[in-house]
Amino acid sequence: MARSPARAILLIDGYNIVGAWPELQCVRDSSGLEPARSQLIELLTNYSAFKGFDSRLVFDAYAQQTPCVRERITQNLSVYYTEFNQTADTYIEKACAKFRSDIRKFDHRLIVATSDRAQRLTVVGYGAECMSADQLALEVRAAQQRVRQKLRPQKRSSKHFLVSSLNPQAQERLAKLRLGLDQ
Repeated sequence: MARSPARAILLIDGYNIVGAWPELQCVRDSSGLEPARSQLIELLTNYSAFKGFDSRLVFDAYAQQTPCVRERITQNLSVYYTEFNQTADTYIEKACAKFRSDIRKFDHRLIVATSDRAQRLTVVGYGAECMSADQLALEVRAAQQRVRQKLRPQKRSSKHFLVSSLNPQAQERLAKLRLGLDQ
């Protein structure tokens, strides 16, 4: 019996992704970080649900004097704001180190989405897989496309019916016979 594919925990370096995706850069530059974060959260909500990932989007607290905050968006996506003086990189690296001794590692994949080369090398050392910001963008777009295709109404082609292969006069005569008008 074949094993089902391993479920995945996806850790995303939020500001790294915002800085790497041109559409989010534009939002950030024109409207600020909050709208860019919101757009990223929306995109990842749909992607995480589609893929069935346990996604954790991590943002630096950005010099805020606050403890670490977790905001559960959906069952597939949580947003973490690190505590004061902790970077998203540090948070992700600690999560990877902790996962290394977690029993879930036997039936879960751990994926880190970032384009930060130093962080990628570090988390691979802990056994995590890496995904670049560009690769994540491609996967998010592909998931959006597949969802659109599934939701698109399927039109039945009339060319599959025998009547459509008949000339217009024969079609009219058959219609009259069907309605009982031709005697």
